[in-house]
Amino acid sequence: MTFTMNKIQMELEGKYLGSLRDSNELLSDRKALRQRMEEDGYLLIRRLHDIQNVQAARKFLLEKLHENQQIDGSYPLSKGVAADGKRGMFMGGNKSITHHPAFLNLVESREIMDFYQHYFGEKVMTYDYKWLRVVGPGSFTGAHYDIVYMGRGTPNVLTCWTPIGDIPLKMGPLAILVGSHRFEHMKETYGQMDVDRDHVTGWFSNNPIELVNQHGGQWQTNSFKMGDVLIFSMFTMHASLDNMTSRFRLSTDTRYQRADEPVDERWIGKDPKAHYAWMKGETIPMEKMRKQWEV
Repeated sequence: MTFTMNKIQMELEGKYLGSLRDSNELLSDRKALRQRMEEDGYLLIRRLHDIQNVQAARKFLLEKLHENQQIDGSYPLSKGVAADGKRGMFMGGNKSITHHPAFLNLVESREIMDFYQHYFGEKVMTYDYKWLRVVGPGSFTGAHYDIVYMGRGTPNVLTCWTPIGDIPLKMGPLAILVGSHRFEHMKETYGQMDVDRDHVTGWFSNNPIELVNQHGGQWQTNSFKMGDVLIFSMFTMHASLDNMTSRFRLSTDTRYQRADEPVDERWIGKDPKAHYAWMKGETIPMEKMRKQWEV
């Protein structure tokens, strides 16, 4: 079966696209979880979230999209079918949405905070800024490291990607370039970038095959059910497949770290300042920087 990323075809279980492995059997063993993260650069955990929390967040978000006339009312609201001509949107920083109890009950739940407390073995915190994505038909996310967007504190931050609803492969789930957390030259060049300081576009590449051919690894993904999470490090390259359906793909990527380590000041506080310079004024194309970095 063939899927696409930026309309570039990859055969599932071929050279370029494979399947993620889950780590549920390791949940009780903190050392084994950390070893798996070191080995793979990610942890796929099934049913970590309480399903009722996911369902409540999804219902709330779809109702908001319906109010904004983003939803095709000829289908059940639960399907999240996009109205004609409506595209997706980034809703991060919209506190009326991302700090609503229906959303916070998902991303700051006892289940998710307990997991990170167990993983780190110390008191943990999550960023006050919340990222929320409504990915429309035909859309995708380009390949990038998270460190370039939030690297001013500890590098030991973990991203938790949560699908807010079931996401089959044809809806464009997240994909991991497995092995990318060991691309040392890329980590020493692109991985040292700061989008606000350097005014460089953040995505490293829109070509998944080029990345594998030049740097190695394999893209891996899976279908996801409500409650599943995909957790990965700041130096794990990730992107998404194309959303090949007529429905919105709802997801959130939230960040967690030890509370006693330095924190990137852009993402905490009552009103986090978030990105304050990136994409303002002249922005350097990533292609130019890649030539300079020779990566």
